[in-house]
Amino acid sequence: MGNGRISEEAAIHADAVTGGNLFEWTVSELSAALRRTVEHAYGHVRVRGEVSGFKGPAPSGHCYFRLKDDKAVLESVIWKTTYARMRVKPEEGLDVVVSGRLTTFAGSSKYQMVIDTLEPAGVGALMKLLEERKKKLAAEGLFDEARKQLLPFLPDVIGVVTSPTGAVIRDILHRLADRFPRRVLVWPVRVQGDTSAAEVANAIRGFNALPATGPLPRPDLIIVARGGGSLEDLWSFNEEIVVRAAAESMTPLISAVGHETDVTLIDFAADRRAPTPTAAAEIAVPMRGDLMERLAALGARKLTCWQRGIEQHREKLRWLSRALPALDEFLAIPRQRLDACAASLPRALIANAQLHHREFARTAARLSRRLLSHRLERCREQTAAFGDRARRAFRVARDRRAERLRSAAQLLEAYSYRGVLARGFALVRDGGGRPLRSAVAVTARMRLDIEFCDGRVGATADGEGVVALAAKPKSVPKSRSGGGQGSLF
Repeated sequence: MGNGRISEEAAIHADAVTGGNLFEWTVSELSAALRRTVEHAYGHVRVRGEVSGFKGPAPSGHCYFRLKDDKAVLESVIWKTTYARMRVKPEEGLDVVVSGRLTTFAGSSKYQMVIDTLEPAGVGALMKLLEERKKKLAAEGLFDEARKQLLPFLPDVIGVVTSPTGAVIRDILHRLADRFPRRVLVWPVRVQGDTSAAEVANAIRGFNALPATGPLPRPDLIIVARGGGSLEDLWSFNEEIVVRAAAESMTPLISAVGHETDVTLIDFAADRRAPTPTAAAEIAVPMRGDLMERLAALGARKLTCWQRGIEQHREKLRWLSRALPALDEFLAIPRQRLDACAASLPRALIANAQLHHREFARTAARLSRRLLSHRLERCREQTAAFGDRARRAFRVARDRRAERLRSAAQLLEAYSYRGVLARGFALVRDGGGRPLRSAVAVTARMRLDIEFCDGRVGATADGEGVVALAAKPKSVPKSRSGGGQGSLF
């Protein structure tokens, strides 16, 4: 059907050129015809060019840039879902080979390429991209030596980020078992492919997010490992998301990607680089046999030093004991002082008793019965005076508080609404007991509670609605029951 439509459009154009009736297009029809023609002729193309004007994904997630060479420029777009799947992302100045379809954009009367796949144009382009990315991340300080952490001497738990089916994990486990068996947690990831970089980054962040005390303890050391391969195979470990995750890791991290000659950007961000995954296991834990031998040697040295120290202290003690005087000579003077004190003690006790007896006698002479009676009489007079003053103060305080209470009662009575009710007014409340301040608040059949000065009366509003008050007040008819205040309605 598309070819028929194109032929029809071509025939109409031919008629117009040869002088037939000129066909009238709308702008939308012409734009749609051009789009079908371009998409039919260039349904799938492969183009090589240099990325220009790339500023990252737009707020919508789509990417807009240009492919150029030395003579022409091609507008290009990568949709959000396609961009998320790409292993190599477009970067400014990168020489790439893209495939997709050609279409038109009627909004600005231009043609553009919708890109489905993107790859660097050869290894040279990848190396150029790698160097530019390395300079960018280094400028941000992600590779600084000051940021790198010391590895634990003997970690209790080791986290390994690698493929669970490859030979790498078996080599690491085997070498750890030979050197010093430790508990190993494996976070399985793809080490190659479109989703590899995101999985490795999530694994590093996932290990760091584990609680210290939980069913799966947080590792003391993380190893990111992969076997050797080409630059394209190892490209996941050059992605920014992986490098930033390694740099942000609070757990010490060893990078063991590829062989000794392979270099990836995660090697610069890691706290330690191992040439191979097996070497990473050797760096992670010491050799148990070497530790046992070292401990035995240190224990023997410690025992020898302790015995030598004991012998030196024993020798010093012998020399010091020779310099000390004999025990009888050392205690002769203290014994003499003790004998002198023992001889003077009875006399001192007698003199002390006599001194206290004289002091007691002087005190007893001052405490005569007459003096005590005089002091008691003065205390009674002071007590009586204090009692009179207390009674007078109590009466004055009581009178003041009574006067304040009477004033408060009068003020309460003056402000009370019951005084207003006593003058012939009434207080109207609704069924919930809330006062009603205007007739507008009263609805038909509304239950009312009317309070007078001498009691309350229940009432129900009729359905006549609100009656406006006249300029001149009218007399209020009395209720049929006689006596009391008339109805308000």
